[in-house]
Amino acid sequence: MWPFVRSHLPPPAAAVLEIGCGALGGFVPSLRSVGYDAVGVDPDAPEGPWYHQVEVEHHAIHEPVQAVVACTSLHHVADVGAVLDLAATALAPGGAVVVIEWAREQFDDATAQWCFGRLPPPSDDHGWLRHRHDEWLTSGLPWRDFCEAWAREEGLHAGKDIVRELDARFDCQSLSYGPYFFPDLAGITEEGEQAAIDAGEIQANRISYVGLRR
Repeated sequence: MWPFVRSHLPPPAAAVLEIGCGALGGFVPSLRSVGYDAVGVDPDAPEGPWYHQVEVEHHAIHEPVQAVVACTSLHHVADVGAVLDLAATALAPGGAVVVIEWAREQFDDATAQWCFGRLPPPSDDHGWLRHRHDEWLTSGLPWRDFCEAWAREEGLHAGKDIVRELDARFDCQSLSYGPYFFPDLAGITEEGEQAAIDAGEIQANRISYVGLRR
């Protein structure tokens, strides 16, 4: 997703805030390597001066930034609207929000079966799709019922709700849907998943959104 993120940012050395950078630091290393003044916020963020190990709701913004990036982090937060309010507040006027998200409501039965048929062999370090597959088989439920119950238990927000909250705060510049699962599948490239989407075999689950602060 780096090319997508990079193409929608202002020029270096703009200040960039990444929401939910994760334990590996997200895009922050790549951003800093090309000259951005980038920081990441996440309770599990790495140690170091570029990271803040705190939930974004509790992160103090002292200076406005020119861009906010969030990659598959918004569907996990407690209150999407509250987090996006903070993102809008953090942005300088005309600043950009660049979001990559999951339209989990489009993870339908056909898409699940397509993914599960392309899982890598079981290992000691199962990916999230293998875990969902195994939990679903154990549950004995139809896929849709299992998926909805799992999402409720985890407090996962639907992609359509995230887009709605984004549109309420930002002027949408671009919105598209595409491949999402290929990194966790065996022998499947982004182009291969896109071909399945184009053929109508599966649903597009990745949301790519760019907006500007009003």
